[in-house]
Amino acid sequence: MWITLFLFKIICFSMSQAAGGNSFTTQKPLRCGDVLLHCTQSSLSWTRCYEEKIAKCELKTRIFGFSRQTVNSLLEGDLNPTSHHRVYITSSSFEGAATTVMASVINSTYFKNPEISVTNLDAEKLSYITYIGSALSVIFTFISLIIFIWLHRRSPEKAIGLHMQLTGAMFCLHLSFLLCSFWEWLRKNEDSSICLVLGLFLHWSLLATLTWTALEGFQIYLLLIRVFNIYIRRYLLKLCLVGWGFPTFVATICGISGVYGKYTLQLREAKNGNSTAQMCWISSDFQSRRPLVSYITTVAFPLLVVLFNACMLGLVVCKMWKLRSDDKKMNFGSSSDWKEIKKEKRKRLWKDCLTVLGLSCVLGLPWGLASTTYVSLTGIYIFTILNSLQGVFIFLWSVGLARKS
Repeated sequence: MWITLFLFKIICFSMSQAAGGNSFTTQKPLRCGDVLLHCTQSSLSWTRCYEEKIAKCELKTRIFGFSRQTVNSLLEGDLNPTSHHRVYITSSSFEGAATTVMASVINSTYFKNPEISVTNLDAEKLSYITYIGSALSVIFTFISLIIFIWLHRRSPEKAIGLHMQLTGAMFCLHLSFLLCSFWEWLRKNEDSSICLVLGLFLHWSLLATLTWTALEGFQIYLLLIRVFNIYIRRYLLKLCLVGWGFPTFVATICGISGVYGKYTLQLREAKNGNSTAQMCWISSDFQSRRPLVSYITTVAFPLLVVLFNACMLGLVVCKMWKLRSDDKKMNFGSSSDWKEIKKEKRKRLWKDCLTVLGLSCVLGLPWGLASTTYVSLTGIYIFTILNSLQGVFIFLWSVGLARKS
């Protein structure tokens, strides 16, 4: 989407004023094509800077998205900054003096508000949090995988098998993230096929983790909604075909299409200008040419998974609330000690809260906190901490299941 910015702050110069305006030309004017970049890196409001600089910029050749014309009361203003945008001003709008009219077309992303800027210091802190959290997740998901394999051998339940597959996908996700970041740090500014493979591995791991969290929600749906007649022949095998097959199919298609490569993240700091951070992921060049692929696989799909699993968690909470209400009715009028009843209720409440928190992690609901990263810097920190420590939460969940068994 594009927004046409009409600079109808018309600059009127008579010939005598133009000749005597040397006080404004003490500093060499910018080229018109460089004004937007200069103003977005300025510590001042970029719109105010743009209005001031564009009026005095130097235009030697025609620039896409920018048009300038000098008119008077006898001429109409008719400007075409692009083939799809036109600015028309009648001659009656002008006075007799010579008037310079400019029209500029600017990408709508520059007008997004509020704008969350991450300084180099915050970026460094977030990097440390992410690397430490992912390293811990790699260790604890590996331990959790061993626990789930042991539990599955003791009692081959479908739920344990699901948890085991999700843990394996999450292990691959955090490991691939660390490998992508480490390789880019090791071979900075160097294109290689290894970076393409690592980017594919990271994308595949992310899709696999999200797919298995969706299958965890599907399992809850079968248990709570379709309580009876839920026997499915070779159930876990069919889930594996979906959980591992779908990410493999998508990642293969993306790999053939040349999606993967170096991803460059722009960091804006008011005082020191812009800096960049790179990693092996979906290529920034590909995202600029075909953003729909990145949007579907990294935004739309996670959003659908989070919404579906949030509904499933809501069903779990309603079911637990109903069971606790039935318990209250049964205990009402009993001759038991009220202190013991209150103690038991408090204990059950803690267990219910821990169960809901554990299910939230298993269902991947921390991914839903990605929306808070567009609101405040605090939201970015919360999202980074919780999602980098997913492996630790899965480990706590596996320990709880092992104690129950």
